[in-house]
Amino acid sequence: MQHSAEISLVSAQDFDHKARMTREILPDVTFMQRLAAAAAAETLPLFRSSAFVENKQDGGFDPVTAADRDAEAAIRALIEETYPDHGIIGEEHGAVRETASHVWIIDPIDGTRAFISGLPVWGTLVGLRVDGIATAGFMSQPFTGEFFVADGEKSMLLRGDDAAVRLSTRKHQSISDATIFTTTPALFGTGAKRDAWNRLENEAKLARYGCDCYAFAMVAAGFVDIVIDPGLNAYDIAALIPLIEQAGGVVTTLDGGNAVGGGDIIAAATPALHEAALDIFNR
Repeated sequence: MQHSAEISLVSAQDFDHKARMTREILPDVTFMQRLAAAAAAETLPLFRSSAFVENKQDGGFDPVTAADRDAEAAIRALIEETYPDHGIIGEEHGAVRETASHVWIIDPIDGTRAFISGLPVWGTLVGLRVDGIATAGFMSQPFTGEFFVADGEKSMLLRGDDAAVRLSTRKHQSISDATIFTTTPALFGTGAKRDAWNRLENEAKLARYGCDCYAFAMVAAGFVDIVIDPGLNAYDIAALIPLIEQAGGVVTTLDGGNAVGGGDIIAAATPALHEAALDIFNR
């Protein structure tokens, strides 16, 4: 279908204006660092401690700790104080104003199982959805001192007093060169999805399991090529989408849709890997 140059030009102008407006109303990195620090004050004292673990799921195991609940409460308090018109969706304390144009999506501890096992691959996730698009966000791992952040234009790693490191995904184009992750193949069940994962794993150079949000951060940092995790919630992925996309990667659902609402999620370091993985997975 052809479009006239005039229509294309108008559309481009409208897009650029919206992009400028979006940047103007995005929070700065300093505010997101404040959110991360507030969460860390609640999580770090209970990490590798004898903190009481509750189970949220009947007939299964879905752990939660005081660190989860208190960290989210601290994050929400700062958002309410600074951006009272913004919406908030959190894993532990629910949603307010979720139809607002700007909505913060919070997972205070992504990887609670790792947290209670003493493994430093959990993280605090906070993403900002603007008009339905995951636009900015961060993954904070306070035990290692790593702060992975997307500011609306670029992704960076901040650590202590070190200079910010601009993140860029690895540029592999072939599955045969790829390092792939999933939390556990058991999440795919025993049917077609598991068969699809097995096909992908057989073609990949290296497959590893676990690491929750940390594996996604490693896609942005250029060390992992593909992460596929089924059944994610919005708070599991919203912060990680801009982190990977603004480093050069692609994040969608396995049917190619917008991943901000969760679902069966694929994150790939390059468009070529994303296309190849979807082709294998949906074969």
